[in-house]
Amino acid sequence: MVNTKRVEPVRGGGGGLPLAALNHISVVCRSLESSVRFYRDVLGFVPIRRPGSFDFDGAWLFNYGIGIHLLQAEDPESMPPKKTEINPKDNHISFQCESMEAVQRRLKELGVRYVQRRVEEGGIFVDQLFFHDPDGFMVEVCTCDNLPIVPLVPVEGNAVLGLPPQSPACKRPAAATLRPAPPTTLPVPVAVPAPVSAAVPPAQCVPAMRSCPEHACMQV
Repeated sequence: MVNTKRVEPVRGGGGGLPLAALNHISVVCRSLESSVRFYRDVLGFVPIRRPGSFDFDGAWLFNYGIGIHLLQAEDPESMPPKKTEINPKDNHISFQCESMEAVQRRLKELGVRYVQRRVEEGGIFVDQLFFHDPDGFMVEVCTCDNLPIVPLVPVEGNAVLGLPPQSPACKRPAAATLRPAPPTTLPVPVAVPAPVSAAVPPAQCVPAMRSCPEHACMQV
């Protein structure tokens, strides 16, 4: 399934351009066929239609909300030598993953060489895998979403870089503070006819708390 998820941009300070989202990344390649195979079979991108008016060779692929635009080099021999050392501090594109174990297993099956790193920040761990595409452009797969996003500049509203707004504070008392109500002795009801002119008071309703996930409570 192709993932087309998009998030709303955050308006920060500094008068930045009115951008909406990352659209695509363009990569010049020695062999268009080899690069299409890598981004399709290894990273899971789906080839899509490319404008027929282009007068140069290339291919478009899409998934995870972004596009990969491959450009066939006019003179592959003139391209810089392919990098053999995998340097995590080199230019790269990074993808969040659901299972690092599954990614490692798949890379081993495909014979893709990679290096592994782990970052620790405040007791939170981020796992990283780095490897090259056929032309030496580095790709990272990580669990960077484990880290909270803390903006260093003011942003509008509660949204932070596309994250949903925080849930309202729960009004429900903590379980430790709940105490059963003391038993009360109810008087025996006696039927007393009300005068015709007497106004009947409205029923008294006591709001009842409804428990819900994410500690967001509402009254009904």
